[in-house]
Amino acid sequence: MEIFIIGLTAVLGLYMAWNIGANDVANSMADAVGSKAITIRNAVIAAGICEFAGAVLVGSQVTNTVRKGIVDPSILASLPGMTPEDAAVILVLGMSAALLSAAFWLNISTLYGLPVSTTHSIVGAVAGFGIVAAGWQAVNWAKMGQIVASWFISPVAGGIMAFIIFNYISKSILGKEKPAQAAINRIPFIVFVMTAVVMLATVYKGLKHVTGDITWINDQNTLIFSLVISTVAAVIYYFFAKANLKDKVELSIGKQNKAVEKMFVPLVIVSSCSVAFAHGANDVANSVGPLAAIHHVLTTGAIDMKVPVPLWILSLGGIGIVLGLATYGYKVMSTVGSDITEITPSRGVAADIAATATVLICTRLSLPVSTTHTLVGAILGIGMAKGLGGINKRLVTSIFGSWIFTVPAAAIMSIVFFFIGKTFFYQTVLDVITR
Repeated sequence: MEIFIIGLTAVLGLYMAWNIGANDVANSMADAVGSKAITIRNAVIAAGICEFAGAVLVGSQVTNTVRKGIVDPSILASLPGMTPEDAAVILVLGMSAALLSAAFWLNISTLYGLPVSTTHSIVGAVAGFGIVAAGWQAVNWAKMGQIVASWFISPVAGGIMAFIIFNYISKSILGKEKPAQAAINRIPFIVFVMTAVVMLATVYKGLKHVTGDITWINDQNTLIFSLVISTVAAVIYYFFAKANLKDKVELSIGKQNKAVEKMFVPLVIVSSCSVAFAHGANDVANSVGPLAAIHHVLTTGAIDMKVPVPLWILSLGGIGIVLGLATYGYKVMSTVGSDITEITPSRGVAADIAATATVLICTRLSLPVSTTHTLVGAILGIGMAKGLGGINKRLVTSIFGSWIFTVPAAAIMSIVFFFIGKTFFYQTVLDVITR
């Protein structure tokens, strides 16, 4: 019976991972696809490799029992009349309900092509079961307040930074009398900034689980290494741009700009892949955290704040994400990459740099932000660079509405699923834990 329950929850975990791939991961390649720098097929392959590598190779081997500490399991265990076995059963049923409701909400959102936050979905779901299982005091409302604040911080910060970056590209390169010559002189600087941001984000958002125990990989050495690599990349790209653009400087401005945009194609592909890798490393283990918690409780009978994440769970998360991206990710890719505003390779680079830098800065400041919200805000920022007419206001309203409804919708569904599970499976799970 234990194998059956673990197998059933593994299916829920796979369903959750599939929806993460279809919704959350699709965002990472949206700029590259929307700018036509890469086909959907190749984007799926590239993002699949990067996400799976991030999740399995450098994903966290330990995760919080409850996502972001939004509910304290010790409060559940300390309730009057609650035995350790009863608390373990409640946690298993609650985490299962949270997985199912978060995945279901992501599925509904993807059906309509709306990009929503996986983190907010699972946080809302966990809070929902926590309220009905242990009362309002079980929820960390301070953290919930930070998450609500991030609805505004993420898109605004990402949008402002993207607006500034794209304005720089427009005025210093695309708007010049000789864009090709301006690109030869200025693109290396953009490559320097992008490489530095991507490398720092990869270390702090992607590789921190691996590098945390390596003493010489400190902030100073990481910064120096990133600056050195960024300088090398900028020099290489200077000669690459010069070789491709030096014969274009006497062409019409339109043809020069077309040639310049081609110089941004490799950059938007690299930046999008780095977002996918960092997402896989940083978010996947936490997204399947409820499954790891269920497995830990069923196999040990203990409730701990942090639990190990077995390799098979990381692999399950990675496989599910790749499948979701490959089979259903095109809907959100289309929304973010094409439907909000027009994306070109240079715009995609501006959005990716802005989103990555914003998430990196907020991470270092311990501010909870959503990568999804930040990237959508960045795309809105580059759309706003050409005025309100440059964005699809009706779609943006729908996206903002889905963000607001994510936490309460996931919470309500989690409450319903929790009561169903408690009614029909309580004794079965209790028998497994007390065997």
